[in-house]
Amino acid sequence: MPQRLVLLHGWGATAADLQPLGEQLAAQHPEPLDIVCLEAPEPHPQPGGRQWYGLFPSDWDAVPNAVQQLTTRLLGLSRDGIPLERTVLFGFSQGGAMALSCGCSLPLAGVISCSGYPHPDWQPPLNHPPVLAMHGSEDEIVPPGALEMIKRRLDPERCEGLLFKNGHTIPLEMMQPLNDTLQTMLKLP
Repeated sequence: MPQRLVLLHGWGATAADLQPLGEQLAAQHPEPLDIVCLEAPEPHPQPGGRQWYGLFPSDWDAVPNAVQQLTTRLLGLSRDGIPLERTVLFGFSQGGAMALSCGCSLPLAGVISCSGYPHPDWQPPLNHPPVLAMHGSEDEIVPPGALEMIKRRLDPERCEGLLFKNGHTIPLEMMQPLNDTLQTMLKLP
């Protein structure tokens, strides 16, 4: 049965920024993996980039609508023959926060947040999908303490936290843990 990886970019980036990561993960995946990079709906204050909601200053009031829009898009994707149960949602930075807020409330195969953070009012359900939260110990954009904040809100049996020695990035040494996690979430040997 087909499988899917949906990628959500960070604040000020575009969907194209995560396409190479998705392609690399798909190339190393033992089964065909459909890659979908979603573009945030709002223009970023600096031309060329996109945002899921305003961040500087933080527009937390816009988060529920942004999460609802993303939920609608993910449900729409699932109508093409790849169900949510065969989909992993990956987000980086602001995309990581969106992946957590939206993905933990859906019957996904898993959620991966890299350099993400919890939205202030985020209360995930107890039966959330498996989550991998990874964060750089030297991140100067989203402080590494965000990883502990995420882990405290999730079921410890369903959440793995990985702290890597780097900044606000997806470093090469995280590719193997990402590959392993994808295969586990998608129940591959």
